[in-house]
Amino acid sequence: MSAAEALSQVPSDASAVDRQEFPPVRSRRMSTRFLRSELRLIYGRRRNIAGMAVLAVVPIIIAFAVRYSGSPRGGGGEGGFIGQATNNGLFVGLAALTVELPLFLPLAVAVVAGDAVAGEANVGTLRYLLARPVQRTRLLAVKYLGVLIATITAVLLVAVVGVGFGLALFGAGPVTLLSGTQVSTAVGLWRLLLVCGYLVICLAAFGAMGLFVSTLTEQPIGATIAVVGLALLSQILDSVTQLSAIHPYLPTHYWLSFGDLLRDPISTDQIVPGIVSAVVYGLIFLAAAWARFGSKDITS
Repeated sequence: MSAAEALSQVPSDASAVDRQEFPPVRSRRMSTRFLRSELRLIYGRRRNIAGMAVLAVVPIIIAFAVRYSGSPRGGGGEGGFIGQATNNGLFVGLAALTVELPLFLPLAVAVVAGDAVAGEANVGTLRYLLARPVQRTRLLAVKYLGVLIATITAVLLVAVVGVGFGLALFGAGPVTLLSGTQVSTAVGLWRLLLVCGYLVICLAAFGAMGLFVSTLTEQPIGATIAVVGLALLSQILDSVTQLSAIHPYLPTHYWLSFGDLLRDPISTDQIVPGIVSAVVYGLIFLAAAWARFGSKDITS
């Protein structure tokens, strides 16, 4: 073949060469496989299913107790919400959240958070999980995202079951807020969603504490007990009036401030500090968990 013939076979358009030699690279989507696997692990464990069942039973008990025993006296806290249940079933959900907030909801979050890393180490899968390879930062982020989704599920489960049974037994009607103002059921539902959002933020910070404790041990039960113990200790200290100086700095101090979302207008005197406190605690313990897990020797 002559040089002229060889040159005649070379494409004159440079872009054609580019199209032949270098095909366009398709953009790769971020995979959610790891997160989906984590969620299957969380929602597939029997103890987590049993915990969710307990959370759902409490509002049912409250609804039937009020229905067949009469309305209790009004007042603050869950007593006031239960007293309003006969007027509007939405208050069953609020009462259930108030009843379960001191122990059952933190316990549900602590079980998932305490098991996040310690559970993998306990059964010997953590080392193999990191050998795939999976970056430790990504692993920790997925674990916390799983804890956050479980927290949202727990709070909404209590609220939805409470509202469902409350409306079925008592129906809907004007919602009387804590300030005495009456609003429609739709507005009442919106206020309930705000309450759920506030509690998710507070419990998400608690979940960050649990994730940090989970990086310190290979025993998930021990991590769960330690985290629940921290919540109970904080609530005990918050009830001692002589320690009022440290109350604003306790992680559980603003949990019950969600009542300010049920006033007209909404009071932010306690809500804003509560959100700030939760965000600060969450960032501190997430950073601590990252620092600990990033330098931890994985032996199991």
